[in-house]
Amino acid sequence: MEIVNISGSRKRATARVTLKRGTGRIFINGKSPEEYFKKAHLVMWALEPLDLTGLRDVVDVKVRVEGGGISGQAGAVRHALARAIVALDPGKRPVLRKAGMLTRDPREKERMKYGRTKRRRAWQYTKR
Repeated sequence: MEIVNISGSRKRATARVTLKRGTGRIFINGKSPEEYFKKAHLVMWALEPLDLTGLRDVVDVKVRVEGGGISGQAGAVRHALARAIVALDPGKRPVLRKAGMLTRDPREKERMKYGRTKRRRAWQYTKR
């Protein structure tokens, strides 16, 4: 029995996934995905790699996710799941690559700059 441990991240969130062949049990921080994320679209987005590859009822998934907000955590789970599926079965790589799940989303929150009201918005300039 092969067990795969892989991590993935998005924004400030990091997810560690343990994947093994089983009956389709999924736990995120000890809770079901619906109980943890509370929003259907986030559950669907986080578990998309399993649905796309048809492994939802074939593997058991245990996820430890921390940092960031709920949306970043869902993205981190999605990234880690996709990477774990490729480690378990390299034949699924083209499908996940085409869907863009293996690439880490590089977008981060922009830092606050001095002399400005927001990240990019400056004070209003008056010539006269």
